[in-house]
Amino acid sequence: MQKRYQVFISSTYTDLKEERGQVSQVLMQMDCIPAGMELFPATDEEQFEFIKKVIDDSDYYLLIIGGRYGSVTEEGVSYTEKEFDYAISQGIPVIALLHGSASSLPVSKSELDPEMRERLEAFRARASTGRLVKFWNTGSELAGQVAVSMAMTMSRFPRVGWIRGSNAASEDLLREINDLRKENDALKKAVPSSAQIDLTKISPADLDAVQTIRGTYWSNNARQKWSANLTWREVFFLISPYLMKPTNEDTIRTHLHLGVIESRGINKLRNTLNDQDFQTVAIQMRALGLVSVQVPDNPNHSSVWRLTPKGEALMFELRVKTD
Repeated sequence: MQKRYQVFISSTYTDLKEERGQVSQVLMQMDCIPAGMELFPATDEEQFEFIKKVIDDSDYYLLIIGGRYGSVTEEGVSYTEKEFDYAISQGIPVIALLHGSASSLPVSKSELDPEMRERLEAFRARASTGRLVKFWNTGSELAGQVAVSMAMTMSRFPRVGWIRGSNAASEDLLREINDLRKENDALKKAVPSSAQIDLTKISPADLDAVQTIRGTYWSNNARQKWSANLTWREVFFLISPYLMKPTNEDTIRTHLHLGVIESRGINKLRNTLNDQDFQTVAIQMRALGLVSVQVPDNPNHSSVWRLTPKGEALMFELRVKTD
């Protein structure tokens, strides 16, 4: 059955207006439905509630980063990055397209404020981690990368899409749904549930054991290494407040990363967190019985974390202030 995918285009607006037009044209040629800032060029908190609904209705999220960080919220986060965080939290497949030489862009398309440049570099580093990333230098290159990336993503990760209402109850659709149900049941039987993993035979390090967390940052025109020693208690202190409801793993990674570099006074410029160290954190939190992790069926979606009753009790013990 023929379906059309809706693609949310996220970027700064005025400096990339021409490029966004080229991307929209490519998407329409691919029989997709482009959606984005052209519908709502104003940026404020009230408008963002509407934007979230449009992202919810989209099948894919296309992030385009040029040389500007863009308008920011009261928290100092750009609306583009806020859209990015929301799309990830909803498990929508993300395709990131970054300008390959942002420093060569004209002044009108670049950030002049050093703090904004720093935030842009940090955003680029986040967007480049754990997903399909392509680089572009011209509008025509961007359009070509969109065509290739979208075709690959739609093939690997088909989504619900949109179909004509007149076909909604057709025999073909019912057959397709039944086939997908059978395939999903077969996969669930083939892959063991995380609940079947016996953690009682493992003796994890206690909360006061020290773990080294590492990363890199940019200084003196070169990438530098950083490391920080934290106890597992300190690690849990940093992430636990964000786990009171089901939370996307990428979001937890961001909170841990920012918490470590801020608490240790580490340079934030192009700062990255070592992925292997984060994976160790994820495993240790489960082994300690502090968090539960739900692994999605779709490999393009991130795992979802939540506090266990034991984790919630420890969070209150660490966080609640007493007389």
